[in-house]
Amino acid sequence: MKQHDDGLVWQLSTYTDSGSCVEVARPPGAILVRDSKRRDGPRVRLQPAAFTALVDWTKVHQA
Repeated sequence: MKQHDDGLVWQLSTYTDSGSCVEVARPPGAILVRDSKRRDGPRVRLQPAAFTALVDWTKVHQA
């Protein structure tokens, strides 16, 4: 699901089944991550390479 917010397009993680997960937006040169339950809360800004490394790490270290 995509949501337009603050001039950004936010995409909900495809791994969620309840809507309680993370969302990402891709402004030029960055990846923004936020909690889908607190859309007006803090956001983490990552460089695309750092985001890719984070995603790869989570694939290896899944619980």
